[in-house]
Amino acid sequence: MSKAASGTVSLGKKVPDFTAATTEGGEWRLKEALGSKVVLFFYPKDMTPGCTIEAREFRDLQANFRKAGTLVVGVSRDSCSSHQKFRTKELLNYELLSDADEALCRLFDVIKEKNMYGKKVFGIERSTFLIDAKGVLAAEWRKVKAEGHAATVLVAAKAL
Repeated sequence: MSKAASGTVSLGKKVPDFTAATTEGGEWRLKEALGSKVVLFFYPKDMTPGCTIEAREFRDLQANFRKAGTLVVGVSRDSCSSHQKFRTKELLNYELLSDADEALCRLFDVIKEKNMYGKKVFGIERSTFLIDAKGVLAAEWRKVKAEGHAATVLVAAKAL
């Protein structure tokens, strides 16, 4: 279960502290990441084509993100057990957070109406947020195309 403040984040403002369940069986807390930059990328679903591309690209650039003092964290509404299978299958080298109750999705305003096979559904709009070492939202990308996105985020992280 995620715990987040109400309202939504905005550029140039401090991101409210939040916690969420992790694949490691514990909780990840934003407050504990202060001092490092954080890339928080929201994706629709584990093991789907676009999400797999995006996850692999963040995986492959992980050493570069570390050199830039940046933690990479993925978020979706999938369960921790689904995340663990995804991490294992794709050899993901960063944390995935479960936001089954959509608390983080609401905080970052990423739940949008989508058209899936002719039906209107609500789901995560692929989005990424770069939080600076003091906890301030420094950049955001919405309606992201998976391919090549991680490299774009890395450039921004290095520039912070």
